[in-house]
Amino acid sequence: MPPNGAQGRVQGPPPGHGSAEPLWRAIAVFRFAGLGYAALLAILNRVYYVRFGWACAVIAAMTAWTVVTTVAYAHPEGRTRALLGADLAVTAGLLLSTFVLQYPQAMRHGVMPVTGIWVAGPVLAWAVSYGRRAGTITALIMSGCDFVLRHGDIAVVLNGVVLLLLAGWTIGHVARLAAAVEMERQHAAAVEAASRERERLARGIHDSVLQVLALVQRRGAEAGGEAAELGRLAGEQEAALRSLVGGAPPAAARAPDGDVDLRALVLPAQAERVTVSVPAQAVRLDMAAAEELAAAVRAALDNVRRHCGERARAWVLVEDEPGLVTVTVRDDGPGIPDGRLAEAAAAGRLGVSQSICGRLRDLGGSAAIRSSAEGTEVELCLPRSAVVASAPTAG
Repeated sequence: MPPNGAQGRVQGPPPGHGSAEPLWRAIAVFRFAGLGYAALLAILNRVYYVRFGWACAVIAAMTAWTVVTTVAYAHPEGRTRALLGADLAVTAGLLLSTFVLQYPQAMRHGVMPVTGIWVAGPVLAWAVSYGRRAGTITALIMSGCDFVLRHGDIAVVLNGVVLLLLAGWTIGHVARLAAAVEMERQHAAAVEAASRERERLARGIHDSVLQVLALVQRRGAEAGGEAAELGRLAGEQEAALRSLVGGAPPAAARAPDGDVDLRALVLPAQAERVTVSVPAQAVRLDMAAAEELAAAVRAALDNVRRHCGERARAWVLVEDEPGLVTVTVRDDGPGIPDGRLAEAAAAGRLGVSQSICGRLRDLGGSAAIRSSAEGTEVELCLPRSAVVASAPTAG
C-alpha cells in the first residue's frame, strides 16, 4: 500500500466533488471494460489453464469486486484508505492466482494473466485520490506482481510497467489539475458574489447615507460657524464612504492560498484630506500581516488628525517591491518636536511606540519616523520573508 506520505505531498486538499466525479465514473467504466476483456481472454486461452473452472471462479470474483468498488467509490465518503488498500490487495491476489491457473510455460508464451488489464483499476483509484506519487507507487506494486509472474519475459514485463506508470502518473496529474481548477472556480465565484453584494450595498448607501451627508455638508457651509465645521466633517465622511463602496478593489476576500490584497484594507482610509496611492496590481500578503500593517497605517493617520489638526493633509503610498512591501504615511503638519516621542512613551501614551512601531516589530518589519518643520513621514517596511516565517504552518 502506498505510504502515508503520499497524501502529505499533495498541494492543497484532495479534489472536490465537482472535479473528481468524472474521473471516478471513468474508472468504473474502465473496470467493467477490463473485466469484459479478461473474460474474453480466458475463453480464448482456455487451453492454457490447468483448471479452467478455477479460472471462471477468478473471473466471478473479479466481477463481484468490480461491483463492490463501483458502488463504494460512487460516494465520496466511501473512498477511504481502507477500501483503497483492500482494492489493491484483492487485485494483486487475483493477479497472482494466475500461478495456479496456467501451465508454467504459458506465461513464457506471452499469454496474458487471467486478470488482463483489469489490474490497472486500483492504480487509477489511488492516483485520483492522492495524486501522482500515490499512483506511481501503486503502479510499481502491481508491476512487481506482474514481474513475479513473467520474470522470464523481461520485454513484456517492461511494457506493462511503463503503461501502468504512465497511467498512474498521468491520472494523478490530471486529478491535481482538476482540483486546482475547482479551487480557482470557487474563488472566482466568491469574488463575484462579493462584488455583487458590494454593488447592492453601494446603491443603497448612495440613495440614503451619501445624499444625507452631502446635504449636511451643503447646509453647514451655508449656515457657517460651528455648523460649517460639522458640514466639513460630513464632507470628509462622505468622501471616505464613497471610496469604500466604490473605489476599493473587491479582492479583500481570501485567495485560495489564504492571502489578501493589502490595497483593499488601506484604500478605505481615503478621505477629503487623505490621499491613498496604491499599485495597479494586487499586493498579496498573509491576512494577519496585512491586517496588522493596515492597523499601523490607521494609527499613523489618527496621529495626524489628533496632533496636526483637522486641516492637515496626509498622503499614503503603498509600494510592492520584490521581497518587500513598504507603506509611507506623510503629512504637512508642524512636525514632531525633539524628544516628544520619548516623553509620550514615558507618560504611558504608546500610540507610536506600540500601535505603529510595535506592530511592525512583531511582524519582523521596521518603522522609521522622520520629522521636520514641513511635516512628518512614517515609513513602514515589511519583508516578505518575515511574513512567510511568521505564517502558521499547516498541520
